[in-house]
Amino acid sequence: MRFIGSIPWFSFESFALKLLIPILTVTPLAACAAAQTCLSPGQWYTLGERSPTSVAAQTVLGDAARRDVVLLGEHHDNADHHRWQLQTLAALALLRPQMVIGFEAFPRRVQPVLDQWVAGQLTAKQFLERAEWDKVWSMPPELYMPLFEFARLNRIPMIALNVDRTLTSSVGKQGWDAVPAERREGVSRPAAPSSAYENYLFDVYKQHAGAGKGTPSRNDSAFRYFVQSQTTWDRAMAEAIGSRAKPASGATPLVVGIMGTGHVRHGYGVIHQLRDLGIANVGTLLPADGHADCSELKRGYADAVFAVPSAVAEQAPPPRLGVQLELADGAVRVVSVDAGSLADQTGVKAGDRIVSVAGSPAPAVSAVIAAVRGALPGTWLPLQVRRGENNIDLIVKFPPKS
Repeated sequence: MRFIGSIPWFSFESFALKLLIPILTVTPLAACAAAQTCLSPGQWYTLGERSPTSVAAQTVLGDAARRDVVLLGEHHDNADHHRWQLQTLAALALLRPQMVIGFEAFPRRVQPVLDQWVAGQLTAKQFLERAEWDKVWSMPPELYMPLFEFARLNRIPMIALNVDRTLTSSVGKQGWDAVPAERREGVSRPAAPSSAYENYLFDVYKQHAGAGKGTPSRNDSAFRYFVQSQTTWDRAMAEAIGSRAKPASGATPLVVGIMGTGHVRHGYGVIHQLRDLGIANVGTLLPADGHADCSELKRGYADAVFAVPSAVAEQAPPPRLGVQLELADGAVRVVSVDAGSLADQTGVKAGDRIVSVAGSPAPAVSAVIAAVRGALPGTWLPLQVRRGENNIDLIVKFPPKS
Protein backbone atom coordinates (compact mmCIF):
# COMPACT_ATOMS: atom_id res chain seq x y z
CA MET A 1 0.00 0.00 0.00
CA ARG A 2 1.14 3.49 -0.73
CA PHE A 3 -0.04 6.59 1.07
CA ILE A 4 -0.50 9.78 -0.94
CA GLY A 5 0.81 12.20 1.60
CA SER A 6 -1.64 14.65 3.13
CA ILE A 7 -4.25 14.18 0.44
CA PRO A 8 -6.77 11.58 1.64
CA TRP A 9 -8.13 10.77 -1.82
CA PHE A 10 -7.69 7.07 -1.57
CA SER A 11 -9.29 3.79 -0.72
CA PHE A 12 -6.17 1.71 -0.15
CA GLU A 13 -6.07 0.18 -3.62
CA SER A 14 -7.64 3.17 -5.31
CA PHE A 15 -5.39 5.91 -3.97
CA ALA A 16 -2.24 4.33 -5.34
CA LEU A 17 -3.85 3.68 -8.68
CA LYS A 18 -5.47 7.05 -9.20
CA LEU A 19 -2.45 9.07 -8.29
CA LEU A 20 0.64 6.97 -8.84
CA ILE A 21 2.18 6.64 -12.26
CA PRO A 22 1.87 4.22 -13.84
CA ILE A 23 -0.81 1.83 -12.74
CA LEU A 24 0.62 -0.65 -10.29
CA THR A 25 -0.52 -4.10 -9.28
CA VAL A 26 -1.14 -3.67 -5.56
CA THR A 27 -1.71 -6.94 -3.74
CA PRO A 28 -3.72 -6.72 -0.52
CA LEU A 29 -2.10 -9.93 0.62
CA ALA A 30 1.63 -9.72 1.30
CA ALA A 31 3.62 -10.46 -1.83
CA CYS A 32 5.42 -13.75 -1.83
CA ALA A 33 8.40 -14.60 -4.00
CA ALA A 34 7.41 -18.19 -4.50
CA ALA A 35 4.03 -19.42 -5.63
CA GLN A 36 1.82 -20.65 -2.82
CA THR A 37 0.10 -24.02 -2.80
CA CYS A 38 -2.98 -23.21 -0.70
CA LEU A 39 -4.97 -21.84 -3.67
CA SER A 40 -5.74 -23.34 -7.07
CA PRO A 41 -6.78 -20.83 -9.77
CA GLY A 42 -10.44 -20.90 -10.70
CA GLN A 43 -11.60 -22.19 -7.31
CA TRP A 44 -13.66 -20.69 -4.51
CA TYR A 45 -12.44 -20.99 -0.93
CA THR A 46 -13.91 -20.40 2.47
CA LEU A 47 -11.62 -19.31 5.27
CA GLY A 48 -11.11 -20.84 8.69
CA GLU A 49 -8.45 -20.80 11.37
CA ARG A 50 -6.10 -22.86 9.24
CA SER A 51 -5.71 -23.18 5.48
CA PRO A 52 -8.47 -22.14 3.05
CA THR A 53 -11.01 -24.82 2.16
CA SER A 54 -12.18 -25.37 -1.41
CA VAL A 55 -15.92 -24.98 -1.80
CA ALA A 56 -18.37 -25.32 -4.69
CA ALA A 57 -19.31 -22.13 -6.51
CA GLN A 58 -22.99 -22.96 -6.07
CA THR A 59 -22.54 -22.91 -2.30
CA VAL A 60 -20.76 -19.55 -2.23
CA LEU A 61 -23.07 -17.86 -4.70
CA GLY A 62 -26.21 -19.34 -3.19
CA ASP A 63 -25.27 -17.92 0.19
CA ALA A 64 -24.40 -14.55 -1.32
CA ALA A 65 -27.72 -14.35 -3.16
CA ARG A 66 -29.55 -14.58 0.18
CA ARG A 67 -27.84 -11.48 1.51
CA ASP A 68 -29.13 -7.91 1.46
CA VAL A 69 -25.74 -6.58 0.33
CA VAL A 70 -22.76 -8.25 -1.34
CA LEU A 71 -19.43 -6.44 -1.63
CA LEU A 72 -17.05 -7.49 -4.41
CA GLY A 73 -13.50 -6.24 -3.86
CA GLU A 74 -10.89 -5.45 -6.46
CA HIS A 75 -7.45 -4.08 -7.16
CA HIS A 76 -8.51 -1.33 -9.50
CA ASP A 77 -5.87 -2.02 -12.16
CA ASN A 78 -6.19 -5.82 -12.22
CA ALA A 79 -8.14 -6.91 -15.29
CA ASP A 80 -8.71 -10.41 -13.92
CA HIS A 81 -10.38 -8.96 -10.85
CA HIS A 82 -12.89 -7.17 -13.04
CA ARG A 83 -13.47 -10.29 -15.12
CA TRP A 84 -14.16 -12.16 -11.90
CA GLN A 85 -16.56 -9.43 -10.80
CA LEU A 86 -18.44 -9.70 -14.09
CA GLN A 87 -18.64 -13.47 -13.77
CA THR A 88 -19.91 -13.18 -10.22
CA LEU A 89 -22.45 -10.50 -11.10
CA ALA A 90 -23.86 -12.67 -13.89
CA ALA A 91 -24.21 -15.63 -11.57
CA LEU A 92 -25.86 -13.58 -8.82
CA ALA A 93 -28.26 -12.02 -11.33
CA LEU A 94 -29.56 -15.47 -12.21
CA LEU A 95 -30.29 -16.13 -8.55
CA ARG A 96 -31.52 -12.62 -7.67
CA PRO A 97 -32.71 -10.92 -10.87
CA GLN A 98 -33.71 -7.80 -8.95
CA MET A 99 -30.32 -6.22 -8.43
CA VAL A 100 -28.63 -2.85 -7.99
CA ILE A 101 -24.90 -2.34 -8.64
CA GLY A 102 -23.00 0.37 -6.79
CA PHE A 103 -19.61 1.64 -7.91
CA GLU A 104 -16.92 3.30 -5.85
CA ALA A 105 -15.65 4.85 -9.06
CA PHE A 106 -18.44 7.44 -9.27
CA PRO A 107 -19.24 10.38 -6.97
CA ARG A 108 -22.87 11.08 -6.15
CA ARG A 109 -23.05 14.14 -8.35
CA VAL A 110 -22.89 12.05 -11.55
CA GLN A 111 -25.84 9.82 -10.62
CA PRO A 112 -28.05 11.27 -13.40
CA VAL A 113 -25.42 10.19 -15.94
CA LEU A 114 -25.47 6.63 -14.61
CA ASP A 115 -29.27 6.62 -14.92
CA GLN A 116 -29.07 7.80 -18.53
CA TRP A 117 -26.47 5.15 -19.35
CA VAL A 118 -28.53 2.29 -17.96
CA ALA A 119 -31.56 3.61 -19.84
CA GLY A 120 -29.59 3.34 -23.08
CA GLN A 121 -29.58 7.08 -23.74
CA LEU A 122 -25.81 7.55 -24.04
CA THR A 123 -23.00 6.12 -26.11
CA ALA A 124 -20.01 4.77 -24.22
CA LYS A 125 -18.02 7.86 -25.16
CA GLN A 126 -20.76 10.20 -23.95
CA PHE A 127 -21.13 8.21 -20.75
CA LEU A 128 -17.45 8.42 -19.86
CA GLU A 129 -17.24 12.11 -20.74
CA ARG A 130 -20.34 13.15 -18.81
CA ALA A 131 -19.37 11.02 -15.84
CA GLU A 132 -15.98 12.82 -15.89
CA TRP A 133 -14.19 9.50 -15.81
CA ASP A 134 -10.72 10.95 -16.33
CA LYS A 135 -11.26 13.38 -13.48
CA VAL A 136 -12.94 11.18 -10.88
CA TRP A 137 -11.25 7.80 -11.40
CA SER A 138 -8.44 7.93 -13.98
CA MET A 139 -8.30 4.17 -14.50
CA PRO A 140 -8.28 2.78 -18.04
CA PRO A 141 -12.02 2.64 -18.83
CA GLU A 142 -11.68 -0.68 -20.66
CA LEU A 143 -11.17 -2.35 -17.29
CA TYR A 144 -14.64 -1.32 -16.14
CA MET A 145 -16.68 -1.03 -19.34
CA PRO A 146 -17.74 -4.73 -19.37
CA LEU A 147 -19.32 -4.16 -15.94
CA PHE A 148 -21.06 -1.01 -17.13
CA GLU A 149 -22.24 -2.76 -20.30
CA PHE A 150 -23.60 -5.65 -18.24
CA ALA A 151 -25.69 -3.22 -16.20
CA ARG A 152 -26.93 -1.43 -19.33
CA LEU A 153 -27.71 -4.63 -21.20
CA ASN A 154 -29.77 -6.00 -18.33
CA ARG A 155 -31.22 -2.64 -17.22
CA ILE A 156 -29.74 -3.09 -13.77
CA PRO A 157 -29.64 0.24 -11.90
CA MET A 158 -26.17 1.62 -11.23
CA ILE A 159 -25.58 3.82 -8.20
CA ALA A 160 -22.74 6.19 -7.43
CA LEU A 161 -21.30 5.26 -4.04
CA ASN A 162 -18.64 7.91 -3.69
CA VAL A 163 -18.41 11.56 -2.74
CA ASP A 164 -16.40 14.34 -4.28
CA ARG A 165 -12.73 14.20 -3.39
CA THR A 166 -12.92 17.70 -1.93
CA LEU A 167 -14.86 16.31 1.02
CA THR A 168 -12.39 13.60 1.99
CA SER A 169 -9.53 15.99 1.29
CA SER A 170 -11.03 18.63 3.59
CA VAL A 171 -11.60 16.08 6.37
CA GLY A 172 -8.05 14.82 5.94
CA LYS A 173 -6.65 18.32 6.34
CA GLN A 174 -8.94 19.78 9.00
CA GLY A 175 -10.87 16.93 10.61
CA TRP A 176 -14.56 16.07 10.44
CA ASP A 177 -15.74 18.75 12.87
CA ALA A 178 -14.08 21.55 10.91
CA VAL A 179 -16.03 20.77 7.73
CA PRO A 180 -19.38 22.61 7.69
CA ALA A 181 -22.45 20.37 7.51
CA GLU A 182 -23.50 21.84 4.17
CA ARG A 183 -20.23 20.64 2.64
CA ARG A 184 -20.54 17.03 3.81
CA GLU A 185 -22.78 15.96 0.92
CA GLY A 186 -25.33 14.61 3.36
CA VAL A 187 -22.89 12.12 4.88
CA SER A 188 -23.57 11.50 8.57
CA ARG A 189 -20.86 11.24 11.20
CA PRO A 190 -19.00 7.94 10.70
CA ALA A 191 -18.98 5.26 13.34
CA ALA A 192 -15.69 5.13 15.22
CA PRO A 193 -13.36 2.55 13.67
CA SER A 194 -12.50 -0.66 15.43
CA SER A 195 -9.13 -0.82 17.16
CA ALA A 196 -7.98 -3.37 14.58
CA TYR A 197 -8.86 -1.01 11.72
CA GLU A 198 -7.10 1.87 13.44
CA ASN A 199 -4.03 -0.29 13.94
CA TYR A 200 -4.11 -1.12 10.25
CA LEU A 201 -4.45 2.53 9.29
CA PHE A 202 -1.59 3.48 11.58
CA ASP A 203 0.67 0.96 9.85
CA VAL A 204 -0.18 2.61 6.54
CA TYR A 205 0.36 6.04 8.02
CA LYS A 206 3.75 5.12 9.49
CA GLN A 207 5.00 3.72 6.21
CA HIS A 208 4.13 6.73 4.13
CA ALA A 209 2.90 9.85 5.88
CA GLY A 210 5.64 9.79 8.45
CA ALA A 211 8.48 9.43 5.98
CA GLY A 212 11.05 12.13 6.69
CA LYS A 213 8.89 13.71 9.42
CA GLY A 214 10.18 12.01 12.52
CA THR A 215 8.44 9.23 14.41
CA PRO A 216 4.67 9.26 13.75
CA SER A 217 2.34 9.15 16.73
CA ARG A 218 -1.25 8.01 17.07
CA ASN A 219 -1.90 11.33 18.77
CA ASP A 220 -0.76 13.35 15.77
CA SER A 221 -3.64 15.44 14.48
CA ALA A 222 -2.59 14.48 10.96
CA PHE A 223 -3.13 10.81 11.77
CA ARG A 224 -6.46 11.45 13.50
CA TYR A 225 -7.64 13.40 10.46
CA PHE A 226 -6.33 10.64 8.21
CA VAL A 227 -8.52 8.13 10.06
CA GLN A 228 -11.52 10.46 9.91
CA SER A 229 -11.04 10.90 6.19
CA GLN A 230 -10.98 7.17 5.57
CA THR A 231 -14.02 6.51 7.73
CA THR A 232 -15.85 9.34 5.97
CA TRP A 233 -15.16 7.58 2.69
CA ASP A 234 -16.40 4.28 4.12
CA ARG A 235 -19.50 5.92 5.60
CA ALA A 236 -20.45 7.63 2.36
CA MET A 237 -20.39 4.36 0.44
CA ALA A 238 -22.24 2.52 3.20
CA GLU A 239 -25.00 5.13 3.21
CA ALA A 240 -25.41 4.97 -0.56
CA ILE A 241 -25.66 1.19 -0.37
CA GLY A 242 -27.98 1.31 2.60
CA SER A 243 -30.38 3.65 0.83
CA ARG A 244 -31.05 0.94 -1.74
CA ALA A 245 -30.89 -2.03 0.60
CA LYS A 246 -33.86 -0.65 2.52
CA PRO A 247 -36.41 0.45 -0.09
CA ALA A 248 -39.46 2.36 1.01
CA SER A 249 -41.72 -0.12 -0.77
CA GLY A 250 -41.59 -3.16 -3.01
CA ALA A 251 -39.26 -6.12 -3.03
CA THR A 252 -35.77 -5.68 -1.65
CA PRO A 253 -33.11 -5.87 -4.36
CA LEU A 254 -29.70 -7.42 -3.92
CA VAL A 255 -27.29 -4.50 -3.69
CA VAL A 256 -23.82 -5.35 -5.00
CA GLY A 257 -20.95 -2.98 -4.25
CA ILE A 258 -17.92 -2.79 -6.56
CA MET A 259 -15.03 -1.26 -4.61
CA GLY A 260 -11.40 -1.54 -3.58
CA THR A 261 -10.48 -4.54 -1.46
CA GLY A 262 -9.27 -2.28 1.35
CA HIS A 263 -12.86 -1.21 2.02
CA VAL A 264 -14.04 -4.80 2.31
CA ARG A 265 -11.51 -7.10 3.95
CA HIS A 266 -11.72 -8.00 7.63
CA GLY A 267 -15.02 -6.14 7.93
CA TYR A 268 -13.09 -2.97 8.74
CA GLY A 269 -14.43 -0.32 6.38
CA VAL A 270 -17.76 -0.23 4.60
CA ILE A 271 -19.06 -3.33 6.40
CA HIS A 272 -18.42 -1.73 9.79
CA GLN A 273 -20.34 1.37 8.72
CA LEU A 274 -23.19 -0.69 7.26
CA ARG A 275 -23.63 -2.48 10.56
CA ASP A 276 -23.76 0.86 12.33
CA LEU A 277 -26.60 1.76 9.94
CA GLY A 278 -28.47 -1.38 10.93
CA ILE A 279 -27.59 -3.47 7.88
CA ALA A 280 -25.99 -6.69 9.06
CA ASN A 281 -26.84 -9.23 6.35
CA VAL A 282 -23.76 -8.39 4.27
CA GLY A 283 -21.69 -10.81 2.19
CA THR A 284 -18.05 -10.19 1.24
CA LEU A 285 -16.35 -11.88 -1.70
CA LEU A 286 -12.77 -11.10 -2.67
CA PRO A 287 -10.34 -12.15 -5.39
CA ALA A 288 -7.08 -13.71 -4.23
CA ASP A 289 -3.99 -13.55 -6.40
CA GLY A 290 -1.84 -16.57 -7.12
CA HIS A 291 1.05 -15.08 -5.13
CA ALA A 292 -1.14 -14.32 -2.13
CA ASP A 293 0.39 -14.89 1.27
CA CYS A 294 -1.79 -17.72 2.48
CA SER A 295 -1.17 -16.84 6.12
CA GLU A 296 -3.42 -13.80 5.61
CA LEU A 297 -6.36 -15.89 4.44
CA LYS A 298 -7.95 -16.55 7.81
CA ARG A 299 -11.47 -16.43 9.20
CA GLY A 300 -12.88 -12.92 9.02
CA TYR A 301 -10.89 -11.81 5.99
CA ALA A 302 -13.94 -12.39 3.76
CA ASP A 303 -16.83 -14.83 3.49
CA ALA A 304 -15.06 -16.45 0.54
CA VAL A 305 -12.26 -15.77 -1.91
CA PHE A 306 -11.86 -16.71 -5.55
CA ALA A 307 -8.36 -17.64 -6.71
CA VAL A 308 -7.50 -15.75 -9.88
CA PRO A 309 -4.61 -16.97 -12.05
CA SER A 310 -1.23 -15.51 -11.21
CA ALA A 311 0.16 -15.42 -14.75
CA VAL A 312 -0.49 -11.71 -15.20
CA ALA A 313 1.02 -10.85 -11.83
CA GLU A 314 4.20 -12.71 -12.78
CA GLN A 315 4.82 -10.51 -15.81
CA ALA A 316 7.40 -7.76 -15.50
CA PRO A 317 5.73 -4.70 -14.00
CA PRO A 318 5.21 -1.68 -16.24
CA PRO A 319 7.60 1.24 -15.87
CA ARG A 320 6.75 3.75 -13.16
CA LEU A 321 7.82 7.32 -12.62
CA GLY A 322 7.31 7.33 -8.87
CA VAL A 323 5.03 10.34 -8.64
CA GLN A 324 1.68 11.12 -7.11
CA LEU A 325 -0.64 13.18 -9.30
CA GLU A 326 -3.91 15.01 -9.09
CA LEU A 327 -6.06 16.94 -11.50
CA ALA A 328 -6.23 20.49 -10.16
CA ASP A 329 -7.64 23.55 -11.94
CA GLY A 330 -7.66 21.72 -15.25
CA ALA A 331 -4.02 20.65 -15.08
CA VAL A 332 -2.20 17.51 -13.95
CA ARG A 333 -0.21 18.53 -10.89
CA VAL A 334 2.61 16.59 -9.24
CA VAL A 335 1.67 16.12 -5.59
CA SER A 336 4.91 14.43 -4.55
CA VAL A 337 7.93 12.62 -5.96
CA ASP A 338 9.36 9.42 -4.51
CA ALA A 339 13.00 9.78 -3.50
CA GLY A 340 15.33 7.98 -5.92
CA SER A 341 12.56 7.35 -8.46
CA LEU A 342 12.81 7.96 -12.20
CA ALA A 343 10.93 11.22 -11.74
CA ASP A 344 13.36 12.28 -9.03
CA GLN A 345 16.34 11.41 -11.22
CA THR A 346 14.76 13.29 -14.13
CA GLY A 347 14.28 16.46 -12.11
CA VAL A 348 10.51 16.44 -11.65
CA LYS A 349 9.50 18.46 -8.57
CA ALA A 350 6.42 18.50 -6.37
CA GLY A 351 4.17 21.31 -7.57
CA ASP A 352 5.12 20.91 -11.23
CA ARG A 353 2.22 20.88 -13.67
CA ILE A 354 2.61 18.44 -16.54
CA VAL A 355 2.05 20.26 -19.82
CA SER A 356 2.80 17.49 -22.30
CA VAL A 357 4.11 13.94 -22.55
CA ALA A 358 5.90 12.74 -25.69
CA GLY A 359 4.87 15.98 -27.38
CA SER A 360 1.15 15.48 -26.75
CA PRO A 361 -0.92 17.56 -24.32
CA ALA A 362 -1.63 15.99 -20.94
CA PRO A 363 -5.15 17.16 -20.02
CA ALA A 364 -5.84 14.32 -17.58
CA VAL A 365 -4.05 11.94 -15.25
CA SER A 366 -5.08 9.06 -17.50
CA ALA A 367 -3.21 10.62 -20.43
CA VAL A 368 0.00 10.59 -18.42
CA ILE A 369 -0.68 7.04 -17.26
CA ALA A 370 -1.18 5.85 -20.83
CA ALA A 371 2.03 7.48 -22.06
CA VAL A 372 4.14 6.02 -19.26
CA ARG A 373 2.60 2.56 -19.53
CA GLY A 374 3.39 2.53 -23.23
CA ALA A 375 7.06 3.32 -22.76
CA LEU A 376 9.42 0.46 -23.58
CA PRO A 377 12.51 -0.44 -21.53
CA GLY A 378 15.55 1.53 -22.61
CA THR A 379 13.55 4.31 -24.28
CA TRP A 380 13.34 8.01 -23.54
CA LEU A 381 10.13 9.93 -22.88
CA PRO A 382 10.03 13.72 -23.37
CA LEU A 383 8.16 15.49 -20.61
CA GLN A 384 7.34 19.19 -20.38
CA VAL A 385 6.35 20.65 -17.02
CA ARG A 386 5.37 24.13 -15.92
CA ARG A 387 7.21 25.29 -12.82
CA GLY A 388 6.15 28.70 -11.64
CA GLU A 389 6.07 30.86 -14.76
CA ASN A 390 8.44 28.70 -16.79
CA ASN A 391 8.03 25.65 -19.00
CA ILE A 392 10.82 23.12 -18.50
CA ASP A 393 11.69 20.30 -20.89
CA LEU A 394 12.75 17.03 -19.23
CA ILE A 395 13.67 13.60 -20.54
CA VAL A 396 12.66 10.48 -18.63
CA LYS A 397 15.15 7.69 -19.36
CA PHE A 398 13.65 4.27 -18.69
CA PRO A 399 16.20 1.62 -17.73
CA PRO A 400 16.87 -1.21 -20.16
CA LYS A 401 15.11 -4.52 -19.71
CA SER A 402 16.85 -6.59 -17.08
